[in-house]
Amino acid sequence: MERRDFIKNTLACGGAAGLSLGGPKLGAEDRPAVSTAWFDPLVDKARIAMLSMQRMAWEQGTAAQAILEWGDSDLVVLMAKEAVLRITEDGRLGQINDNHGVTDPGSNGEAVLFAAKVTGDPGLKAGADRMLDYFLNKAPKTKDGTLYHIDDRPQVWIDSMYMAPPFLAVAGRPDEAMKQIEGFRRLLWNEEKKLFSHIWDDAKQDFGRKAFWGVGNGWAAAGMTRVLKAMPVSMAAEKMQVASYIKDTVDGCLEWLRPDGFFHDVVDDPKSFVETNLAQIMAYTIYRGLKDGRFDASYTTRADKMRDAARSKVDRLGLVRDVCGSPTFEAPGTATEGQAFFILMEAARRDLMKQ
Repeated sequence: MERRDFIKNTLACGGAAGLSLGGPKLGAEDRPAVSTAWFDPLVDKARIAMLSMQRMAWEQGTAAQAILEWGDSDLVVLMAKEAVLRITEDGRLGQINDNHGVTDPGSNGEAVLFAAKVTGDPGLKAGADRMLDYFLNKAPKTKDGTLYHIDDRPQVWIDSMYMAPPFLAVAGRPDEAMKQIEGFRRLLWNEEKKLFSHIWDDAKQDFGRKAFWGVGNGWAAAGMTRVLKAMPVSMAAEKMQVASYIKDTVDGCLEWLRPDGFFHDVVDDPKSFVETNLAQIMAYTIYRGLKDGRFDASYTTRADKMRDAARSKVDRLGLVRDVCGSPTFEAPGTATEGQAFFILMEAARRDLMKQ
C-alpha cells in the first residue's frame, strides 16, 4: 500500500496559537538519567541518520518517541515544538502537507505532552489538547467509534494501533485507548493465524488489504505495549486483556521468524522480501515484556537473535538497511521508522539490563 497515494499538496495549515519558541530551560531534575555507561556509538549514528531524514507526521512522532524513550529530553522538546508549530486548524499535529492522515498525527502526542510538562509551555499543552479533541470529537470513525486511518476513504489500518491509543492513554483517556484497541482488533485480527491484516474497508465491508503485513503487526504490538504501560492500576482487567493481546501478536509473528533473525515483509509469504524492521519491533516488545515480567525467559534468546540481526544491518553512516522502505514501503530500503525502532529496541534492552 503506497502511503504517498495519500499525499496531496492542499493543506490549509493553521498556526499554533500561543506557542512559545523559548520557554523555561529544563532543569536536571527533568531529564531522565541515562548513564554514560550505556552510550552506544551505533545508536548515536542511527539517531543522527534519523534526524537527517525528511519526516511526515507519523515519522516525526515515531522519531520523537524513540528519543523520549532513549532519554534525551532536550531533543524531545525541540521535536515536540516542531510538531505543534505544524498543527492544522482541526488539531492534527506535525502536518507538513495533507496526506489525509487521521491517526498518524497522534504519534506526536506523547512527546508533546512530555515537553509541555517539563517546560511549562502553554502552547505545547494547547497542542496536545487540540490533538486529543480531534480524536474524541472530530476524527472520522466507524459506526462503533473505531478511528479511520485516513480521511478520504473509510478505512481502518493496523498502523493506527501505534498512532492513536498510546496518546489517548497518556492523555488521560485509557478508556478510549482500550475502545480503539478492541475496535482495531475486531476488524483486523485473524484468530487462526494470530496475526493482524493490514486494512479494513468500511464501505466495502471487506478487507482493503488482507495481507499480514509484518511492520503492521509490529505497529500493533508496540502500540499496545505503550498503552499497557500508561494504563492505571484501576484498570487491572483491561491491562490483563491488553497483555494477552500483545503476547498473541508476538507469538503469531514468532511462528514466522527466519533462521537469520528476520521476517518477510508479509510474514506468512516467503515470496515477499526479507525486511529488518519487524525484528526490531518484536525485540523491543519482548524486552519491554521481559522487564515487566509478562514474558518468560524463553523469549530472551529470540529477542537477542533479532537484535543481533538488526544491528548487523546498520551501515557506517548509521542507516538501518533493508527495513520496509520509505516513501512507498513496498521494497527494502531505509525509513525514519526503521531508525526509530532501532533506538527503541536498544532503549528497551538497556532498561531491561539495568534492572
